[in-house]
Amino acid sequence: MNAATQAKADSAAESGVDPHSITTSISLHEMRPRMLKRDDTFAVLDRNGDAMPAPGGPEGLYHRDTRHLSRLELRLAGEKPLLLSSAVSDDGAVLTCDLTNPDIAGDGRRPEIEHDQLHLRRSKFLRNSTCYERITVRSYASETLALDVELRFGADFADLFEVRGERRPRRGVQHRPETAADGVTLSYTGLDGKRRGTRLRFDPAPARVSGDRAAFDLTLAPGERRTILVETRCEAEGVAAEDGPPQPARAAFLRALWEDSRARRAAMARTASVATSDTGFDEMIGRSVADLAMLTTQTPEGPYPYAGVPWFSTVFGRDALVTAWLVLWLDPAIALGVLRHLAAMQATTTDHAADSEPGKILHEVRNGEMAELGEVPFRRYYGSVDSTPLFVALAGAWLDRTGDAETLRPLWPNIEAALRWIETHGDRDGDGFVEYGRMTEAGLANQGWKDSWDSVMHADGTLAKGPIALCEVQAYAYAAYRAGARIARALGLPHQRADALEKKAETLRERFEAAFWCEDIGTYALALDGAKKPCRVRSSNAGHVLLGGIAAPERAAAVAKQLLSGAFHSGWGIRTLAVTEARYNPMSYHNGSVWPHDNALIGLGLARYGHYAAAARVLEGLAAAAGKLDLRRLPELFCGFPRRGGQGPTAYPVACAPQAWAAAAPIGLLGACLGLSFDPAERIVRLERSVLPNGLDRVMLRGLSIGDARIDLNLRRAADSVAMSVSGRNGDIGAVLVA
Repeated sequence: MNAATQAKADSAAESGVDPHSITTSISLHEMRPRMLKRDDTFAVLDRNGDAMPAPGGPEGLYHRDTRHLSRLELRLAGEKPLLLSSAVSDDGAVLTCDLTNPDIAGDGRRPEIEHDQLHLRRSKFLRNSTCYERITVRSYASETLALDVELRFGADFADLFEVRGERRPRRGVQHRPETAADGVTLSYTGLDGKRRGTRLRFDPAPARVSGDRAAFDLTLAPGERRTILVETRCEAEGVAAEDGPPQPARAAFLRALWEDSRARRAAMARTASVATSDTGFDEMIGRSVADLAMLTTQTPEGPYPYAGVPWFSTVFGRDALVTAWLVLWLDPAIALGVLRHLAAMQATTTDHAADSEPGKILHEVRNGEMAELGEVPFRRYYGSVDSTPLFVALAGAWLDRTGDAETLRPLWPNIEAALRWIETHGDRDGDGFVEYGRMTEAGLANQGWKDSWDSVMHADGTLAKGPIALCEVQAYAYAAYRAGARIARALGLPHQRADALEKKAETLRERFEAAFWCEDIGTYALALDGAKKPCRVRSSNAGHVLLGGIAAPERAAAVAKQLLSGAFHSGWGIRTLAVTEARYNPMSYHNGSVWPHDNALIGLGLARYGHYAAAARVLEGLAAAAGKLDLRRLPELFCGFPRRGGQGPTAYPVACAPQAWAAAAPIGLLGACLGLSFDPAERIVRLERSVLPNGLDRVMLRGLSIGDARIDLNLRRAADSVAMSVSGRNGDIGAVLVA
């Protein structure tokens, strides 16, 4: 980046302008929406199973960053049904809503219907770019009932960034609806020239159908049940459609449901499982596993967890790398899928509009109209300073977990390219540290995981001017150099490369300690600014330094003590910023809130330095928070207000839930508390100085794997320690507990 571009970036940051922040006026927490997601399609629905049009509201059916259905309302004789219950299945696949009728006045054509005479059950799931819905209506009246069931619908084909609050001066062309006896097709041609369509099909055929509604005339004898099937298919020009003619609606519904169930069972079969003595904890872990299954998309290279619904349901580099690391002990297949997919999209050229340089690992991919047109820079965007070192570090962690160097061999050129980026483009001024500075004004001003415009500052609150070297990124680079060396040795490559990487790691460690440690605040500086002045700010970023292993043990202990103090720990978790800092705000996105994944990475760092009890305390806080939240689901983040008796954590209004790295957080933290590691060469599962969080007396781990071998372990509290027994094994594998 040249000086003029950097000055513009600094000016934009100081002004508080973040053109791509989420400004929607609807609080997701207030809505308590029901979320479904499958591959590149997701749905945001209210608890009745409807999508209600509202300015700034996110409800609807989305496919590849476009809202294909912005309105879907079920009505009985024009009245909204009353909600009885609403829940997503334990595996996150099917939304089921139980409804009943309000009092329905007669209209001369049909007699009035007293309330609670009809039971309606709506079941919805996603498969193959399609939302399948079954509406079952059953009468409990003592006489025959005649009623009108109506579905009202509409599609605005809004780009996801429009839904998030960005305004567009021009839009494409909305076409006239095309009606048929059994359905309707809605379509739109964007300014990118691509036609996007939504095809609704009904079975049985409606009595009346138009461009915005379908009406069914039902006559129900006492006890009679009738079923309506609705199939809403998202069609995008340039995306391959299914081969062959469409199946009959009932056959299509059953086949899709069976295929989806089979695919989910296959994915679950490869993973280990957890059960404990506490049902609430089990529900949290179960929800995390289900959310990860929901968010994971099968790419040509393998499974890949999309970041979160609704705002980030796409490929993100950093998020997936962190998620894969946190669940590595449970399911190493996710890490391999992430590494392969990101390798396939690794940058090979310099492109300022995409913040791209050779060897750099992706930040974000978008497929909507605004990305295609360049109205947002995220079509394939590389503005992330930490994805590249995390890519190499995860490859090393995957090797440690599996011992399978040969599987990594095809990725070695990508690992080498990433290491070259860290050594060259990443080090913008040749001082040995990795810095960032955006190459396009449309890109992200801050490019670490805290990427808000105001997330990097000095002690007085003044925003830091770039290029900026974040403390945690140096730790990731250190971990990447060491991981690269381990991989090179495992592949039998000439020792000179591994030796050089290990030397680079040691040099970075020495320079880091000298430049970043701030004795006056008792922790590592948040960052160095463009003038190499330390940002003397107490932040959670220092906890990530422990994760990378770059910190001296005595300084790691000081960081651990500070992060568990009241200045950081809210009772629910560790805040992103200490309450003593000038920019602390418990309601901010990055300057005082609590992020589960941030806590989990800190927990892994604490365990790395032997602070297992501290890691357990972090897990206890998040588990308590989950116990107060809907579905026991940990969201992307929540506010940093102190924990108070009888109250749950304070919600952040636009936090994604589910969010992949939030779902992975308790899984990663449990592994950290147990001191869980793997020795593939000796085929041993190792547990070191295990600590069970308060409230757990037993933990059962089923299906821990090394290669094709699996082992089941039972852990139980024994006075001040933990005892272990093996309850089952299949293949050559053992376990050892180190006190």
